Amino acid sequence: MAKITTCIFDAYGTLFDVSAAARALAGQPGREAFAEVWMQVANDWRLKQLQYSWLRAVARDHCDFWRVTGDGLDWALARAGLDDAQLREDLLGLYWELDAYPEVPEMLAALKRAGMQTGILSNGSPDMLSGAVESAGIGEMLDAVLSVEEVGVFKPDRRVYDLVGQRFGCAAEEVLFVSSNGWDASFAAAYGFDTLWVNRAGEPMDRLSGKPGREARDLSGVTAIVGAA
Repeated sequence: MAKITTCIFDAYGTLFDVSAAARALAGQPGREAFAEVWMQVANDWRLKQLQYSWLRAVARDHCDFWRVTGDGLDWALARAGLDDAQLREDLLGLYWELDAYPEVPEMLAALKRAGMQTGILSNGSPDMLSGAVESAGIGEMLDAVLSVEEVGVFKPDRRVYDLVGQRFGCAAEEVLFVSSNGWDASFAAAYGFDTLWVNRAGEPMDRLSGKPGREARDLSGVTAIVGAA
């Protein structure tokens, strides 16, 4: 196997907890109706966000991820029977300040100490990603934050994965690509990346053309994979 020189991470659900916004609001006074359904809303929101990105990619009807995120939330709130403009505004506002998972800062710091190139490759728009990275305080540990807006199509289009080699000048087999999305890890594996699927929910593997080379429940083992522990 080629030596890993570059570690690339998906953002939402991988580095950043996409349920954090809904969970935070569910605990606030006056949000009792939302507190009863927040998990359903969070799950539906994420599912529709992804589905809309895939459908727009297939239909060649691209928009930025912020539009997709808002559309997904509108569907999720409608399914839950919540017609609350302030709730919608508050949820979208918190999406710019998502929490990083607890193991993320030290994991990235260890990779940088070991001389690894590090970056994000995400469907997120540049301004969304900038807000999340700044809020999590991990900007200094990333060499690049790559957005699909550079090519105008969402994952898993191969042009998105091409951005890594173009930015870092590395071969595909030198990249450890890490994602919590099974479909993303699968297509990245088919592309030629060494892959780690962060299967936090213990889901079965997707039946797709590629198969992730590794699977874990969190990001704590990344440094050992690349010899940076």
